[in-house]
Formats: sequence, structure tokens, C-alpha cells
Amino acid sequence: MNLITKEAVDRFTIMHDQYISDWHEAMATGDTTALDRMAKAYYVAFFDNPSAKPLFFNAEESWKGMQDSVNQLLGGHKNFDHRVIRLKDNEQAVVFYDLSITYRDNKVAQFFTIENWQFIDGNWLIQSEIQQRII
Repeated sequence: MNLITKEAVDRFTIMHDQYISDWHEAMATGDTTALDRMAKAYYVAFFDNPSAKPLFFNAEESWKGMQDSVNQLLGGHKNFDHRVIRLKDNEQAVVFYDLSITYRDNKVAQFFTIENWQFIDGNWLIQSEIQQRII
């Protein structure tokens, strides 16, 4: 059994807090540079319609889609509510949150999101993500 240290939890939490701040900055300015934290094998599974299979996107597709959505919603705001962080060990973490996006004072989207992170070559990178659309 791997011992998860408080130091590892604190380091990851600080990094993820910065990741959220980087999202706020990207939504305000359109600059997505600081959001480039996807592992090479990153993918996202997107559940939209309960009667359909999920859509899958690789890192390149996800990066392009993320840049497009930031540009379309420039000036909007992402809320990362009810965040829960759990480390599997000192180099693997899972984050859950209720993500809502507001634009021009309207909630335009809401998702339950699960991120899987791994510490690779000195950096925390997102390995995979699951999104379930609520709105």
C-alpha cells in the first residue's frame, strides 16, 4: 500500500488551484497557453445524450475544441463547484467537480467532470477526463 503524503496532496492542490486560475485568465483574455497540461495520450469521454454512447476526443481534438470554446465564450466564467480531490498515490490524482459556464449572465452549460492526473517528468498532466452534460 502506497503512503500518500500531506505534502503530495498540498502540492497537487496548489497546482490545481493554479489550473483553475489559468482557466479564469483564459476566459477573460482568450490566451489558453497556460492550459496546455494534457498528456500525450490524453482523451476525454463526453456523455451528452443518455441514450447514446459517449463521444471520445483525443488531445489534439480536445485542444482545438477548448480553444474554440474559449474564443466563443470570451468574457464568460467557469465555476468549479464542489471540487473533491483524491490522490491514488503520490503521482496519481482524481478530481471531481460540478462545472458550470456562465456567459452574459446566463448559465449556458453545466457538467459533472472527473479528471485523472498523473505526475510525469516533473509535471502534473491530465491523462483523461469524463464529462457528463447536465445543461
